[in-house]
Amino acid sequence: MGKYFGTDGIRGVVNVELDGHLAFKVGRAVAYALSQQSNHRAKILIGKDTRISSDMLEAALTAGICSSGADVESLGVIPTPAVAHLTIKHMADAGIVISASHNPYEHNGIKIFAGSGYKLSDELEARIEEYIDHVDDLPRATHDKIGRVLPLEMDPVEEYTDYLAETIPGDLSGLRVAVDCANGASSATASTLFRKLNMDATIRYYEPDGCNINAHCGSTHLEALQKLVREGGFDVGVAFDGDADRCLIVDDKGEVLDGDRIMAVCAAELKKQNKLRGNAFVATILSNMGLHAYAREKGMEIVCANVGDRYVLEKMLENGYILGGEQSGHVIFLEYATTGDGELTAVQFLKMLKDSGKRASEIAAEVIPWPQVMINVTVPTALKYSLADRQEVQDAIAKEEKTLGEGRILVRPSGTEPLVRVMVEGVNKDHVYAAAEAVAQVIESII
Repeated sequence: MGKYFGTDGIRGVVNVELDGHLAFKVGRAVAYALSQQSNHRAKILIGKDTRISSDMLEAALTAGICSSGADVESLGVIPTPAVAHLTIKHMADAGIVISASHNPYEHNGIKIFAGSGYKLSDELEARIEEYIDHVDDLPRATHDKIGRVLPLEMDPVEEYTDYLAETIPGDLSGLRVAVDCANGASSATASTLFRKLNMDATIRYYEPDGCNINAHCGSTHLEALQKLVREGGFDVGVAFDGDADRCLIVDDKGEVLDGDRIMAVCAAELKKQNKLRGNAFVATILSNMGLHAYAREKGMEIVCANVGDRYVLEKMLENGYILGGEQSGHVIFLEYATTGDGELTAVQFLKMLKDSGKRASEIAAEVIPWPQVMINVTVPTALKYSLADRQEVQDAIAKEEKTLGEGRILVRPSGTEPLVRVMVEGVNKDHVYAAAEAVAQVIESII
């Protein structure tokens, strides 16, 4: 973790932790770092979600980039993975996304993709942080070396949705699907995508007003979608988060399939087609133990990474695997994309569902998760990385593990928010909840 960059870029409440001044400095620093790597004028694509602050931050970033002599192309409102895809396709030097993903509207963030479509290396992030702290010492472009905002010579929505639609043979006709766009970036793309795939889609929460992104909707608030699917007789429901890099599924009975279960059934299908490299996929240390049991039953291996899609991707690249992801719905299909993509995940899952001839609830029943609970404890940012190692917390974990029996307790800091997460999993639901509450209370007593 760096001074500015967390596990998923730079995040904060706008005009408190992340303001236009910092965005300007980030733009200058990124453009200068890119200029050190090449001998041509850099081109940077910028996409954003629907937050009220995204326009302000884009303007500041653009000013900083141009002042360091790089050019900008603005993609407008577009999902995060679309920026990665278009950065590669149009041979840009970098792609920047202005988004805070699933967080409330008052938050925003800046995340950066290299020209390869992958997130920046730790080394390059560290160098950019150094430039941010010494931004006044960086050279400024003058005269004809000042960067420009270039006219957009592509249709980002058409190009991105064409690419997604081409990842499957045939279409998704015959499926009746409820879609929740979280009033976020997928509001700009979902209707176009599903029309191209000839799918009967009823789309909700696609009218962003700058302040309603993720508000009681999207992948972090599934209640409305569950009700819609049950009462409307839909085959399945699909929910995205604010920047559409994650996807969760609601089956025909209203039960939620998290990223673990989506990955599991997609991995089994890939194995059946002899496409699952190494008969393995990557999950995280938080992956449900029921997922591991399902994988063993299907003759697959699970390799676990630290929490964060960048760490999942590292394991995938290291071992040559093509599928990996997190419970939260960040799923990476490396055959098609360099990062988690909610709409790609939806397309892959829905195609598998259609071809199976089964109901979504039948597929969901194949992966039986163990009882698991996550309690988020709000803590001062300065303390969140050390609390898990405190003796009081370690003693509480040891005590509760004895009561829990078969299962586990994990205490870890959030990479993007001032939270410590207490995750408990086991075979007895009552013991799981009691253990989580007990450990969380000890943490609260310390702060």
